[in-house]
Amino acid sequence: MSRRKARGAREPVIVEISDLSHEGRGVGRIDGKTVFVHGALPGEKVRARVIKRRGRFDEAETTEVLEPSDQRVAPRCPHFGVCGGCSLQHMPEQAQLQHKQSVLLELLWHHAQTKPEKTAAPVRSPQWGYRRKARLGVKYVDKKGGVIMGFRERAKPYITDCHQCDVLDERVSALLDTLRGTFNQLSIAARIPQLEIAITDNRVAMVIRHLDSFSDSDLDGLQRLAQAAELDFYLQSGGLDTVVPLTGKAQPLSYDIAGVTLKFEPFDFTQVNQVVNEKMVARAIELLAPTQADYIADYYCGIGNFSLPLGRYAGRVIGVEGDAGLIERARANAEMNGISTAGFACADLADPTAIAALKISGHNKVLLDPPRAGAAELLAHADFSAVERLVYVSCNPVTLARDTNTICHQLGFRLVEAGILDMFPHTAHVESMAYFERS
Repeated sequence: MSRRKARGAREPVIVEISDLSHEGRGVGRIDGKTVFVHGALPGEKVRARVIKRRGRFDEAETTEVLEPSDQRVAPRCPHFGVCGGCSLQHMPEQAQLQHKQSVLLELLWHHAQTKPEKTAAPVRSPQWGYRRKARLGVKYVDKKGGVIMGFRERAKPYITDCHQCDVLDERVSALLDTLRGTFNQLSIAARIPQLEIAITDNRVAMVIRHLDSFSDSDLDGLQRLAQAAELDFYLQSGGLDTVVPLTGKAQPLSYDIAGVTLKFEPFDFTQVNQVVNEKMVARAIELLAPTQADYIADYYCGIGNFSLPLGRYAGRVIGVEGDAGLIERARANAEMNGISTAGFACADLADPTAIAALKISGHNKVLLDPPRAGAAELLAHADFSAVERLVYVSCNPVTLARDTNTICHQLGFRLVEAGILDMFPHTAHVESMAYFERS
């Protein structure tokens, strides 16, 4: 088929898939031009429809698998391929882990010309029901019978009409239709755009974003559902400072990890996958090997997820975070757990002036858990002269690889170990942990 015909009519074309991209898309060629194909695996021949054209490559989606890979499995979710929540359900667990590990190692070499002395075994996760934090879109669509809710569709602004979601904690997945029914009865059903979910071992909290005020009848209906389903509803009319419990004064949520209890608000950043979080914290403690002689800096500390477990062993821990609310919760958690060795400071770790003002020095071990943007400014402006060990927990392998270049080639460390944390099974999202020692 000529490229002109393919480009004009956008009729399905047959593509042989040779590789898998970092984002989990099949890689092939059409008339010599690279094409990334959603839903295709290496070794397959598929019929695909081009959905977006760019200068150097095209994007397509699989319409039919003509010759399947022996790695292909049937996706469990009926929304797979439409919903943007998962992208790898057509791959078995081991293949997903191998792909993510290869992405991590390839990026470390590409950006830092560095290989870890040891590739750590993947930190595995339950494959289903693992998500304890989620943000679902909500929309009233008259043609679909009212309220729909779910994750956004892949590469589109629309909301997937989910009736169940197997990666969500089953306590929430089983409630989606009940929630939909209750929301349909609200007077402002068309003015609710979002539902934020936070789950612990014994509680389910939901923050309802609403653009108009609820009526008394609306509030009664939500309260009945909260009691029947054992939910904690919160209402959010504007920014985070407007979040209030539906009734009374709700108790903070909490989880236990590495011998401490951490309280948090439903809108706070906490790890999505508690099983992986527990293994991750335990491994960080093992690698840093804290003793009473150590002074540890935990940058991007949040509510103390690493700081307080480390504070049980280290002589001194300083946690730094840019969100004042999270620092407030971290300090309260330290007091509640009786950990006097941990102190906390609020500072924007993307601002060189704020980093310099911290005047943190003399610490011999470091834990970094930055956002997707990485830790470039911190690495450039903080004092690492006395640091002997450094653990970097990453949610973006590209910025980890970039920062590894700085850590190894400018700060004088060597990459001892790196491996993936399977925080988000069935997605192409790569979380990882890297361990450095002073050369």
